[in-house]
Amino acid sequence: MAIEIKVPTVGESISEVTLVKWHKADGSWAERDEVIAELESEKATFEINAEQAGAVKQIAKEGDTLAIGDLVCTIDTDAARPAEVAAPVKKEETAKPVSMKEEGSKPVVVDLKATPVAAAMIADKQMDSKKIVPSGSNGKIIKQDVLEALNNPGRKPGAALYSRNDRPEKMSNLRKTVSRRLVESKNTTAMLTTFNEVDMSAIMEIRKKFKDKFKEQHSVNLGFMSFFTKACCYALQQFPSVNAYIDGDQIIFHDYCDVSIAVSAPKGLVVPVIRNAESMSMAEVELAVVDLATKAKNNKLTIEEMTGGTFTITNGGIFGSMMSTPIINIPQSAILGMHNIVDRPMAVNGQVVIKPMMYLALSYDHRIIDGRESVGFLVMVKQLLENPSLLLFGKDPINALLEL
Repeated sequence: MAIEIKVPTVGESISEVTLVKWHKADGSWAERDEVIAELESEKATFEINAEQAGAVKQIAKEGDTLAIGDLVCTIDTDAARPAEVAAPVKKEETAKPVSMKEEGSKPVVVDLKATPVAAAMIADKQMDSKKIVPSGSNGKIIKQDVLEALNNPGRKPGAALYSRNDRPEKMSNLRKTVSRRLVESKNTTAMLTTFNEVDMSAIMEIRKKFKDKFKEQHSVNLGFMSFFTKACCYALQQFPSVNAYIDGDQIIFHDYCDVSIAVSAPKGLVVPVIRNAESMSMAEVELAVVDLATKAKNNKLTIEEMTGGTFTITNGGIFGSMMSTPIINIPQSAILGMHNIVDRPMAVNGQVVIKPMMYLALSYDHRIIDGRESVGFLVMVKQLLENPSLLLFGKDPINALLEL
């Protein structure tokens, strides 16, 4: 019988998706739960899987725009399993690893992350899989990668040939959404950016001293993002307008901090949300950041994880940015930009001292946030970062004790 595979419902506001890539060729065999194709909505990329084992009959083509419920392909479960396709390993059996090793003069495939067609081509051509650059999902080698390596021996696939060819490429739904929202943000907000700088000495000393013990106890690295997230949460509670947004003729204030973290994904910039960050420990923040970043890298973020957020933090410093003016992530009213840490000469008590300094940039909507709030917020973030002990209470411990 033929099983129909249709575009699933991926979110209330999503009405159409684009078929980005087929992982199974027309007529090829797919095992149950194996990835068939990759779809992309305006907010995220996701995969569809085979509901049963069988032969795939493609209905839609790569690049097609499909509505929710449209037919993507069918799977003929009555088709005979091809002789070259091994039967799936039973649960009680242990699958043998596959990799390249030498037996006499002929390389043998014994651990390979590749599609069946690609694996067969590699074995037939006696190729070294380590010299093939994978482009499939989760680092899998596909047929085109093998052909690229065969057609360009001795050259790294993707290396420039210094040609003058133009390559038109359809803009992805995610890129179109990012473009539209950035222009909308510039055109609908009274955006202004204020700057400050922070001495990162104390935080870097804490990380150097406690990073091993922190990782041993919490199974995650102690990064900068947890310090910045905690500092921002305290500052947002002191300056609630920075954590609010305009809705018509009303200002919506939030008694919680859902912090959006800008992450660079293969398809473009995405902004997943850490919910109730104000109630999280340092380790919980770091674990959440790693989880969201990993999902973004593998195109596994859900619509729910991409929706909402009351304030955004973006770190251009990981790319070497020294200073920038980040664009507000509407409908939010502010975004904090982190930048590169650079050793610079600073005047300390009349002496020139080399300090690890970072520029901070706060872009904000001047319609709702005044200069006092924006500058006050950024100064408080600076103070909390330069004196990490204040992160225990959001202010000086003695003042907290005396309720001053």
